[in-house]
Amino acid sequence: MNANTVDKKKYNRIKLVLSLFSTALVIAFIIVIVMTGFTSAISRYVESLSGNMYIRFVCFVVIIGFIESVLTFPISYYTGYRMEHQYGMSNQTFYQWMKENLKGIGVGAVIGLPLLLVFYYSLNVFQDNWWLPVAAVFFLFSILLARIAPTVIFPLFYEFKPIENESLKNKLIQLCSGINMNISGIFEFNMSKTTKKANAAFAGIGKSKRIILADTLLENFSEEEIEIVFAHEVGHYYHKHITKSILLSIVSIFLGLFVTSYLYKLLLPIFGFTSITDIAALPLLGLLLMLFGFITGPINNALSRVYERQADAYALKKTRNKTAFIGAMQRLSLMNLADEEPHPVVEFLFYSHPAISKRVRAAESFVA
Repeated sequence: MNANTVDKKKYNRIKLVLSLFSTALVIAFIIVIVMTGFTSAISRYVESLSGNMYIRFVCFVVIIGFIESVLTFPISYYTGYRMEHQYGMSNQTFYQWMKENLKGIGVGAVIGLPLLLVFYYSLNVFQDNWWLPVAAVFFLFSILLARIAPTVIFPLFYEFKPIENESLKNKLIQLCSGINMNISGIFEFNMSKTTKKANAAFAGIGKSKRIILADTLLENFSEEEIEIVFAHEVGHYYHKHITKSILLSIVSIFLGLFVTSYLYKLLLPIFGFTSITDIAALPLLGLLLMLFGFITGPINNALSRVYERQADAYALKKTRNKTAFIGAMQRLSLMNLADEEPHPVVEFLFYSHPAISKRVRAAESFVA
């Protein structure tokens, strides 16, 4: 095992352990503040601030969210800034890192506040059946978000421009031929402003459909490697993975909210609450949603890995270039410090993509 492999394994192990610790910390925080009556104290405090129940609700969420952010900030700082610099992956100063994080919080607040208000309104109006309208609104909003994200939200964090290499552009457009793939363009974005890592993605739905390529990828990969990465993203379109993911999200959102609403009502008397609309009890609901996501995460990851294997196979069939595929995988592993052979349990639970070693072996044995 060479030094680079050791570094990548250590990097990913620390990231995973601290991520799990952060999740456990949040879970413990919620349980403690509910059981000690701290949420009830905050509820009484916000009642003194306003007679409007929606203003009280927003104030409550902001206070709980702020305390949670303070608790988890040391972990976020270490994994998101300090550690990235230790491993030579970050291009940000501390000021830039903080600015981007605060911008993310601001965008999240603008997006999340209307949804929170819809949730609390439904809780008060529809009572036990609150989960149904909330699920419907959340799903429709997720579709809207997917539609506007590439043109409205992503540009808040990165600069996008059409790729300038005409030769490469023509090759990439050729890869879209024959499958009726209508995209608004092939764009480069300045991922290098934050990191040395590389990435590519298929983004948007409807008229906002586009493929985005990081400048780090365009600068460090050969044209053949870029073609194979692009062909992989085209493969997602060919196999209708976005449509399938949307259909799956319908089931996930409705089932998740139904199950958590049922468990939430069962837990209320255990923790001394009498009403589902009591804002002091709402952190319990947040905890249940978190646990539901944690349980269903491996299922979603397993399906995602199936999609990624299909996209890999499509790229290999389309380009017939095993060498470029293997080179691209190895370069991605190096640039992103990806663990090429994670423990099978870790891969099953947390990986949305197959391990790079498996993708390389599949390419080596691929027969068009």
